[in-house]
Amino acid sequence: MLPAEVLKQARNEILNWHDSGMSIMEMSHRGREFTSVVQKTEADLRELASIPENYKVLFLSGGATSQFSMVPMNLLRKKKNADYINTGIWSKKAIKEAQKYCHVNIAASSEDSGYTYAPTQDQWALDQNAAYVHYTSNETIGGVEFNWTPDLSYSKNNIPLVADMSSNILSRPLDVTKYGLIYAGAQKNIGPAGLTIVIVREDLLGETVQNTPSVFNYKIHADNSSMYNTPPTYAIYITGLVLEWLNKKGGLKEIEKINISKASLLYDLIDTTDFYNCSVEKSDRSRMNVPFTLKNTDLDTEFLKQAQDCGLIQLRGHRAIGGMRASIYNAMPIEGVLALVSFMKEFANNHA
Repeated sequence: MLPAEVLKQARNEILNWHDSGMSIMEMSHRGREFTSVVQKTEADLRELASIPENYKVLFLSGGATSQFSMVPMNLLRKKKNADYINTGIWSKKAIKEAQKYCHVNIAASSEDSGYTYAPTQDQWALDQNAAYVHYTSNETIGGVEFNWTPDLSYSKNNIPLVADMSSNILSRPLDVTKYGLIYAGAQKNIGPAGLTIVIVREDLLGETVQNTPSVFNYKIHADNSSMYNTPPTYAIYITGLVLEWLNKKGGLKEIEKINISKASLLYDLIDTTDFYNCSVEKSDRSRMNVPFTLKNTDLDTEFLKQAQDCGLIQLRGHRAIGGMRASIYNAMPIEGVLALVSFMKEFANNHA
């Protein structure tokens, strides 16, 4: 979901951006007009997330899925092992791709429970010779979120922490210095499909696996200010508008408060009735994606139909696990969650 204010501004500017006589979609990515857009977008992102100067911000294409390969290509640096934390379907996909380049040590996994929790760090069996440690901070399908930041400061070998933050980036304050690399597909929480953001510490750049294509080399993108090839220009523009919107909201501390309020409303309803159920451990529940099931699954179709009639859309759970899923990303107003809670109460009362 995108903020209504952002969509309205994009509508008003789509034919003629800032009296340039062009749409953003028509501009050269190397022209001064678009250069000003991408520079401001990066500056706003750096301010919002407090990104230090020794980190590069890259605007790439290929989706977060491309990063499943680019991370090992760029961060193995002649090592043969990497640690991965397996907490859901997206973690598994990242592991599968990394196994093409190195030995993957599954340092911790919640697969035995059907992915209903995030293993605490004292459960991690890390390899001190690993090139990096990778985890997915929020699993959109299973609704499991790390509501804490892993700490690798004790590591003797300065092992970098890598995070796939595709679905919860900028939903709460972020200490970038804890990470060697963060990547995120923009389409879940900060912009439209097509843009992938990478935040990477400079000292990790420049040593790729043999035969890495140039377009998969972080250093080449960093040296060319994300303009090595044509980036997803319109997606960058929209993301820039969303960052401005987040700043107007008061930044990440304020958006976190709103996100906590929204999630609490929905989980409180689910937990106070036996009509609905969420199997995720309470400490690891996602603020972004709330999966739930109905006690009587025969009512699933009717639930979705009536919800659609009330303007509550895209509530069907992912095909991999079924059930329902409410995605309540940054741009979802609290009024939307209140409407869903009201509908769920009424539906439960009518079908108890």
